[in-house]
Amino acid sequence: MTIIQAIILAIIEGLTEFLPVSSTGHMIIASSAMGIASNDFVKLFTVAIQLGAILSVVVLYFKRFFKSLDFYYKLIVAFIPAAVFGLLFSKKIDELMESALTVGITLFVGGVILLFVDKWFGKTDVEDEKDINYATALKIGFFQCIAMIPGTSRSAATIVGGMSQKLSRKAAAEFSFFLAVPTMFAATAKKLLDFFKDGHTFNGEEIKLLVIGNVVAFIVALLAIRTFITFLEKKGFVLFGWYRILVGAVIIGLYATGHNLEII
Repeated sequence: MTIIQAIILAIIEGLTEFLPVSSTGHMIIASSAMGIASNDFVKLFTVAIQLGAILSVVVLYFKRFFKSLDFYYKLIVAFIPAAVFGLLFSKKIDELMESALTVGITLFVGGVILLFVDKWFGKTDVEDEKDINYATALKIGFFQCIAMIPGTSRSAATIVGGMSQKLSRKAAAEFSFFLAVPTMFAATAKKLLDFFKDGHTFNGEEIKLLVIGNVVAFIVALLAIRTFITFLEKKGFVLFGWYRILVGAVIIGLYATGHNLEII
């Protein structure tokens, strides 16, 4: 992986981590398109730069993260399902992350769902994150587990999960952002631990790529979050739904006509 390739992947991560379009799916496709060879470091990189993106949430919502212990308890409750499923199915998840066809199918199906989300869950009772109870937090946590299938989108799964519990678009999106912090931190820590357990170490070039990737993802995500919240409140999910359907259909079509889209 070159520095330019790392920057491109980091830009994609920063732009898509908090949009309901699947950052992992887009990075898998981008990696395939750029001919980046699949190895342990590349797999680690695509997860580790998500840490840079989620740090933008801490910066933008700094006061929220130091408001009350109740805030952390809710995040822990919502995080538990993903922690359990992630540990149980980590190897299968890694296998799916190399499948462009899986990404195409989940992008397409998720896009169809997003076309109707605003109609299905238009009635809202919860307008602010502080009004979310523990049962609701746990249910959103189970929705997050669906996003372990590449192409689903962690953001989409948790926002839809929140709206299904009568959260407003903004409240669901912001809780999704907050939940990304422990989830992505744990995912990165697990990847790093596995990387070192397998006897790998970082060379100077790899450390440089990780630093650049995280910095770029952080900066881009700062801009993307504010834009997304404003757009979501005004327009809803339909445009994201059509975008997912289009991209998913293209990937499925290319795969069906014999094009090799798998990561090399």
